[in-house]
Amino acid sequence: MSGKPNSPLAQLLQQAFLALRAKQFDIARQLATEALKSNRTDRNAVLILAHALLGQERAEEAIAPLEKAAKRNGDPEIETLLGHVLCAARRRSDGLAQLRRTAARRPPYLPAFQELASQLANAGEVGKAVGMIEQALTLAPASVDLQLDLGRMHVRNNNRAKARTVLTAARAIAPGRTDILTELAWAELLDGAYAEAADTYRHALGLRPDDTLSRANLAICLMEMGQRTSGETALRLVLRGRPHMLSRAAFAMATSSHGRFFFRPSAAEKFLEREPAQATTP
Repeated sequence: MSGKPNSPLAQLLQQAFLALRAKQFDIARQLATEALKSNRTDRNAVLILAHALLGQERAEEAIAPLEKAAKRNGDPEIETLLGHVLCAARRRSDGLAQLRRTAARRPPYLPAFQELASQLANAGEVGKAVGMIEQALTLAPASVDLQLDLGRMHVRNNNRAKARTVLTAARAIAPGRTDILTELAWAELLDGAYAEAADTYRHALGLRPDDTLSRANLAICLMEMGQRTSGETALRLVLRGRPHMLSRAAFAMATSSHGRFFFRPSAAEKFLEREPAQATTP
């Protein structure tokens, strides 16, 4: 954080950062603007202001302060955010050009590659996005985050075999990362490897028991394996105290070849709220 720890500017930026983290975007914007009045070149104030404006869907207003900051100090984080903002403001060609320039920096700034790949994938150019992450990995082969991104891109490109290979390698390096586990499990599920996916989801849930999406996907795996009772028990755990998860639980039942279909949401809710005579723990 800029300035001395107890200076008025540092305190103002700390408040702005906390407001941004709490998604109080208008407050964060006001505080960051006030900070820039004290120091127009403060990078943290510019970053907070830009993120707050993005949160308010006012991307166009974030372009000017980011462009000034980028010209001033050539900060790759600011340049990458500028590329993102330009794309969000429907200036995609300018945004991609900015991201390509930042990705060409040496030493490499990996978030620029990740942002560029994300923008390409969102535009339907998933093959190019895969190539961008692969290029980044040649520069930083030990990056687990890049391996995770590559696995995700392979899933989006419907190349499940490659996704599983990449994500399995990433899991071996970082076995405690739930984001890697859940992405690997999803690739396994899509590939029809339900037993493997169920084991991977159980591992992820052991690390993060409150992950309702993983538990719902575990239920799909169990039902596809013919373990309907265990699958329905998993869905009851998903729904318990979370009525907003009813549609996801009903979808999980309906999409499984061994599941159930209900014409009315109320019927699905009634079924899932009923405790079975003998429920097995998934």
